[in-house]
Amino acid sequence: MALIIFDLDGTLVDSRPDLVRTVNAAMSEHGFASVGPELVTPWVGRGSRVLLAAALRHHGVDPQAPGFDFEAAFERFLFHYGQNLTIDTTLYPDVSETLTQLGEQGYELAVCTNKPERFVAPLLQHFGIRDRFGALLGGDSLPQRKPDPEPLLHLARHFGERPERCAMVGDSRHDVEAARGAGMPVAGLRGGYGSAEEFELHPPDVLIDTLAELPAWLSRITIAA
Repeated sequence: MALIIFDLDGTLVDSRPDLVRTVNAAMSEHGFASVGPELVTPWVGRGSRVLLAAALRHHGVDPQAPGFDFEAAFERFLFHYGQNLTIDTTLYPDVSETLTQLGEQGYELAVCTNKPERFVAPLLQHFGIRDRFGALLGGDSLPQRKPDPEPLLHLARHFGERPERCAMVGDSRHDVEAARGAGMPVAGLRGGYGSAEEFELHPPDVLIDTLAELPAWLSRITIAA
């Protein structure tokens, strides 16, 4: 039985509206003006700390400056995200149906995201897909996070699978880099938060436009269950 590991933001759900709302709520506490999704989207993918640090730098604040309490700002950021987790976040098309199909075909499914772990299960539960996954890893579940391959290898060990019997599905170069480091095949999803240029520089094994294309690709590669 093979394992399919999914990224979350930009792959299973479009969380941009609520991430933008969260960034602006956190920045308003420092007296900064609101920004739009075109600025926030490139900041997403490396975890909430990196996202907050990018927002602060955009507003001219060095998050590592002496006297600036980044940890306090981070806790406020997490508070705001908890308040805005599922206001305008949406499930991408074909996600629920594809997860059901893969489960029926005998695949084990897991989520590996850089989003803080406390938000992962509630978000999936909101969309009624939490029970499709046998394991969830957030960006703070382990000392390492994507693009480090260790979270993917950790999930492989959890399910007792060899890395080559696993596959990663994500929307950015961080997912590709993590999969390459773990020795796993990787599918890149267009239309998420990663740019087309990222996939040109860090090409996955296949590019898909919707998760509905995933089962056909899986059936052609060696991890097929």
